Amino acid sequence: MSIDKRKELDVFFHMIYELDKGIRGLALLTTNENNLDAVMEKLSLCNYDFIIEKLNSEYVNIFFGKKSQIQVVKKMKRNSLKELNPEEDFILGTLLGYNISVQCERYLGKNS
Repeated sequence: MSIDKRKELDVFFHMIYELDKGIRGLALLTTNENNLDAVMEKLSLCNYDFIIEKLNSEYVNIFFGKKSQIQVVKKMKRNSLKELNPEEDFILGTLLGYNISVQCERYLGKNS
């Protein structure tokens, strides 16, 4: 296994740890498609819901976590994260546990 692939999976396993401990309810991993089988297998074993978004290359975004939070993401989901309106972007950032002050500034900047 290459070092980069291992690093991406280390980040993924840390996100799983945080979900298991209740530190977060939703996570987003951007990873190479080569990791997809391993990630999906682990998510299925852990009973976490997930959404896969193909990016324009060999990479994918994988949203995963608690069922209710994945359902919210599905309701907002477009073809790309770039298509989210400012309110949806704010909600998604908040669900992912991003810094609230930064999310507020980002939202205000998009609504100026």
